[in-house]
Amino acid sequence: MTREKLKLELGKQIVKLREQRGWTQSDLARACNKDRQAIEKLENGKVNPTLYTLLEVANALEISLSKLVDF
Repeated sequence: MTREKLKLELGKQIVKLREQRGWTQSDLARACNKDRQAIEKLENGKVNPTLYTLLEVANALEISLSKLVDF
């Protein structure tokens, strides 16, 4: 899998998990102490997130990091 494909798949996974909770991008951003634009870029595969950022998202969604990256 290429880096670009990985970022896109990760973004889709975050959207899916966020929507399962009924959250908007703003809701997730608040839970992660990030701005909405950062979440938008993450979901659209425009950034290469750090492991810590992924952990923050997983914690905000109350899931394990392994579930976040299981796609």
